[in-house]
Amino acid sequence: MNVLLTGASGLIGSAVAGALQARGDAVRYLVRREPRTGTPEFRWRPESNWVDAAALKGIDAVIHLAGQSVASGRWNAAIKRGIRESRLLGTQAIVAAMREAQPRPRILLSASAIGYYGNRGDDWVDENSPSGQGFLCEVCREWESAAVSAESAGVRVVRMRFGHVLSTAGGAMGKLLPIFRLGLGGPLADGRTWWSWISRPDVVRAILFLLDREDLSGAFNMTAPAPVTNREITRALGKVLRRPAVLPVPRFALRLMFGEMADEVLLSGCRVKPMRLEEAGFSFEDTEISACLSRLIAQKL
Repeated sequence: MNVLLTGASGLIGSAVAGALQARGDAVRYLVRREPRTGTPEFRWRPESNWVDAAALKGIDAVIHLAGQSVASGRWNAAIKRGIRESRLLGTQAIVAAMREAQPRPRILLSASAIGYYGNRGDDWVDENSPSGQGFLCEVCREWESAAVSAESAGVRVVRMRFGHVLSTAGGAMGKLLPIFRLGLGGPLADGRTWWSWISRPDVVRAILFLLDREDLSGAFNMTAPAPVTNREITRALGKVLRRPAVLPVPRFALRLMFGEMADEVLLSGCRVKPMRLEEAGFSFEDTEISACLSRLIAQKL
């Protein structure tokens, strides 16, 4: 299969690129910088709704993972605008380029996030649950709507709602590891916030599963079947590293440091079921948090 990938330098994208190449797929990349000579890189400027048309020639599928990190620091108006526009404008540019391509790519796998559901306390949510309230909920709705617009051009669209992707290479776990290794880790606030997680190896396998299954479209929760609370994952990580993990970070301190981002990202969570992946027959390799953390750390995954 010929695949065009955005966000290839990110935690998920870099692993997806490797997995596609390992199984013999031809991968091209959209990059914002000047493409390197002799590489399958093509330029795009999502803020200008422009994609190099050559990038889509002969492409079967687009996997769209690009977007500014929501946890890069304390939010202000400029950062929030960047979070929204990097997702909305990027997706609009991809869809417009797919519409114009001849022949047209037939598959779009587009990133979204479980932030779609908002803070849902202890309630279980699945792909049929309504969207919540708040900035990230709004961003996810707009993001997904932009992707869905490709369906009118006959494209099979899959909206991947990612949870916390666990890996030693980055993401939340990558940031926590140095702190926990020093014995300074602990739960956030009361530790009761739900963390709907998935290992990076499983999320890559799930993306390839969705890519290959022509009968699947719509929203899919990219999370393991057994979410845990922040306190549970804290305890499990401390146990795996053989370090104490008892120093809580007070809620007021998180809000002081991160402002609105603390409430929307660090202190907000939902208990997510990957209902549609399971119904489609996807088999998770990492389903228990302690065993997953042990494997990731031991194998540096």
